[in-house]
Amino acid sequence: MDRDVDDVYGGYDVYNDDVYNGMAATQLAGVAWQKSRHSNSQGSCVEFARLPGGEVAVRNSRFPDGPALVYTRAEIEAMLLGVKDGEFDHLIAG
Repeated sequence: MDRDVDDVYGGYDVYNDDVYNGMAATQLAGVAWQKSRHSNSQGSCVEFARLPGGEVAVRNSRFPDGPALVYTRAEIEAMLLGVKDGEFDHLIAG
């Protein structure tokens, strides 16, 4: 696969090295982070990035250099289905 120098960060290659839970989000260079259009303007958001191997990384936008949690597609799908079904609504209830 062709990739430019921006895909390699600090000797860490997201295409060939293992991606793991808790790694610095900055090590995932070359991925596109996405947040909800419902996120507030103060940057308090959860951001997601699809990784080359199909996993999904999650980070806190208030700490973009902090750790990334890495999930399988099946784990993200289960979470999204639960969110859509309202299973987590109690977490934000006033």
